[in-house]
Amino acid sequence: MDTLALEATQPKKAQNGGVGALPGSSGPSKRKPAKKTKKAVVFFEVEILDAKTKDKLCFLDKVEPNATIGEIKSMFHKSREPQWYPARQSIRLDPKGKSLKDEDVLQHLPVGTTATFYFRDLGAQISWVTVFLTEYAGPLLIYLMFYFRVPFIYAPKYDFTTSKHWVVHLACMCHSFHYVKRLLETMFVHRFSHGTMPLRNIFKNCTYYWGFAAWMAYYINHPLYTPPTYGEQQIRLALILFLFCQIGNFSIHIALRNLRPPGSKTRKIPYPTKNPFTWVFLLVSCPNYTYELGSWLGFTLMTQCLPVAFFTLVGFIQMTVWAKGKHHSYLKEFRDYPKLRSPIVPFVL
Repeated sequence: MDTLALEATQPKKAQNGGVGALPGSSGPSKRKPAKKTKKAVVFFEVEILDAKTKDKLCFLDKVEPNATIGEIKSMFHKSREPQWYPARQSIRLDPKGKSLKDEDVLQHLPVGTTATFYFRDLGAQISWVTVFLTEYAGPLLIYLMFYFRVPFIYAPKYDFTTSKHWVVHLACMCHSFHYVKRLLETMFVHRFSHGTMPLRNIFKNCTYYWGFAAWMAYYINHPLYTPPTYGEQQIRLALILFLFCQIGNFSIHIALRNLRPPGSKTRKIPYPTKNPFTWVFLLVSCPNYTYELGSWLGFTLMTQCLPVAFFTLVGFIQMTVWAKGKHHSYLKEFRDYPKLRSPIVPFVL
């Protein structure tokens, strides 16, 4: 009886995976792992208001949390106003606040799931490359027109004549070299953090560069122009200074280019490299402006021309403003930024 009872209980134990499983059976059954439940994605609602009137311009539904400001600009452009292309838009958290960067991520901004942004129209835009090529090509061509003394500039008897002073020819070569260098750097060296600028800037920039080029060229190439006071010694010293600073300026542009990978907006602290011309980074934040100033000081000394000196002074004032802005930006962004550096002139400014 006990044996029969034992045999009767064995099949149940086999099914339950017990010790008494029958020989040849598959053993205990394995449980299938439970499927991981996917976390629900919380989408954002984005409301874009006019920064001036506070009128609602656009409402974007189901915006992914990892969307960038650049992508939101594209959505706004497609859904609402075709003329407000992304480069023309300024998106900000506050009507009077700073513009958000295109790479800023929606979920990392201090907004809720219903985000409100404010829009400002930056006006028609034009690429930096176009502006630079235009403003640099103008002085190159304008100066050559005065150098060759094309008609209607000086008296008719001087049409297509050349100066008897060799410093005039040297000045033309230096001026042309400077602007050819700038054109080549624009096309092959510079990497711009912003793709465009307001269209009105091209008229302002061209007026500045073209106007000064014509003013300088008129006096340097004038038939009554007189050479520098100290003759060849002054000219040679000025030429050495000019060429030294031109090489230094180019070296700094190459060093700055190598800091930023192609297609990125990465900002790093610039440091001196093996190139001795970059060692000025130990003392100033913007040595490209320092070398630019030195080049025009050399050109002023070479030509001993008042319009050139005035152009150098105005350029120095403008570059000082830019250098102070970049220097302040470096200090604000990088806590370990070298304290010894000055914006443009070592230990002074």
